[in-house]
Amino acid sequence: MRIALPPFIHDSARRLTPNRWDVIAFPLILCTIALISTEYHQTMAPLSALKAEPISLDPLNLPEYAMRTTLRMLAAMIASIVFALSYGTLAAKSRRAEKVLVPMLDILQSVPVLGYISFTVTFFLALFPGRVLGAECAAVFAIFTSQAWNMAFSFYQSMRTVPHDLGEVSRSFHLTGWQKFWKLEVPFALPGLIWNMMMSMSGGWFFVVASEAITVGNNTVTLPGMGSYLAEAITHQNLSAIGWVIVGMTLVILAYDQLLFRPLVAWADKFRLEDTASQSAPQSWLLDLVRRTRLLQQLLAPLTAFVLAVTRHPLRLERRSLALPFESKVSTNGVDWLWNALVVAGTAYLMWRVISYASSTVTLAEVGHVLLLGLLTLLRVLLLILLASVVWVPLGVMIGLRPKLAEKIQPLAQFLAAFPANLLFPIFVIGIVRFNANPDIWLSPLIVLGTQWYILFNVIAGTTAYPNDFREVAANFHIRGWQWWKKVMLPGIFPYYVTGAITASGGAWNASIVSEAVSWGKTHVDAHGLGAYIAQTTAAGDFPHIILGITVMSLFVVLFNRLLWRPMYAYAENRLRLH
Repeated sequence: MRIALPPFIHDSARRLTPNRWDVIAFPLILCTIALISTEYHQTMAPLSALKAEPISLDPLNLPEYAMRTTLRMLAAMIASIVFALSYGTLAAKSRRAEKVLVPMLDILQSVPVLGYISFTVTFFLALFPGRVLGAECAAVFAIFTSQAWNMAFSFYQSMRTVPHDLGEVSRSFHLTGWQKFWKLEVPFALPGLIWNMMMSMSGGWFFVVASEAITVGNNTVTLPGMGSYLAEAITHQNLSAIGWVIVGMTLVILAYDQLLFRPLVAWADKFRLEDTASQSAPQSWLLDLVRRTRLLQQLLAPLTAFVLAVTRHPLRLERRSLALPFESKVSTNGVDWLWNALVVAGTAYLMWRVISYASSTVTLAEVGHVLLLGLLTLLRVLLLILLASVVWVPLGVMIGLRPKLAEKIQPLAQFLAAFPANLLFPIFVIGIVRFNANPDIWLSPLIVLGTQWYILFNVIAGTTAYPNDFREVAANFHIRGWQWWKKVMLPGIFPYYVTGAITASGGAWNASIVSEAVSWGKTHVDAHGLGAYIAQTTAAGDFPHIILGITVMSLFVVLFNRLLWRPMYAYAENRLRLH
């Protein structure tokens, strides 16, 4: 005897029945959960376990090392996203906070990763005494410092260039600040933010050796990972092990490109600012797979509903103005003067503390010498940024205008951006020693590995975010050649280019630390520059001279950004934003 069930029961059972796409998706999810669980148990192990299991150059250990390095980079990426959203929002929304936060961001991106490691590894080890978790936190924080700054700059730039008409629409719908943030500002910033996330992930590879094989004075902590494997291979001059690192890094980059960034790029394409759809849009097999699943969609439905409810909640974050109705503009100017005075006083106090700490061992002649080294490094940075702009701006526009080409170039660009300079040390060291070449000239190309990709990725982001409507208007009016570059494309991507150039300069200063002082086995080659000075003093654990080098580097970066990049930012915000 058959019992007829109501139709809604059949529909519910059908929705909870896995289809063939669920069968493919669930193993991926289970593998991810297993990897995270394994990493958690390893981080809670005693610190002595690191010394009991030294780094082995056996290629069979590379899958485990690659897994642990990737999870550290993803943890740092999550922290960088939170930092970018909060820091960029505060800097863009508050005029007074911007005066402090933006120069601080200039300084933070100029401080080398080795500079952070010098002062944070002891703190994290003391925070979790006797546990691997302390060393893991130090490594994640070091990777975070190579990822967060360009993402914060990108989000800040997007917040400052949101079209005025969209802001008026949000006010017409009476959106609160919370709703406007999630419904307008974050979607508008997503294309550029995602491409900067790719660059940040690749930038993490550039300093993964410094984050996993930490040596500061007498403190040495080595975590299992591809960075420590590479450091061990360089120490033993093992070319076959370096080759295995390149293979492993290529496979890891291809994996997170397909499983993370390509789905994000395809998903964020719907947030482009345009009225007419582009003829070709980015595609992702994983995103299509998730959309075709049945059971997985039902399991994710509560989480999706919760996120939508949070973003749509009319939470009011605006503070009530404390100003009285009869207060004039003079009182506001008085507050500004007081705020500026506090900022100047705070800066002067910090400078006094730095000078008093370093004056015991640092002489005035040493300061002059370090300033001269800073000028030499500045010259290298300027030249390489100029060359990178000439090469990558037109190529970035070409890639951004062709989504199908971007899909093919995306993993290659990520691999090249992630390619650590350490892998080129043998070629440069052997070549310089063999031909008695000048290190000041031939070590400079290593810096470009930390500069050009910021420009390329931001130009691609600006091109992909450029409204298709504007391109169609230019085509209808037959605007071509140099006129098209001058009137159409360059103004459209200029804010993104400035963001890329600012972060490129910071990346170049950071790259100078590992590029001006290189070694292969027991052979060391040093160029004259501030990067080599900081690398040498960090290896010696000379904290007063480390502080001197970082202070001079921060001074150069802040002055350069204030004199060149900030006026360009203001021009892009006032003259070239989309209305």
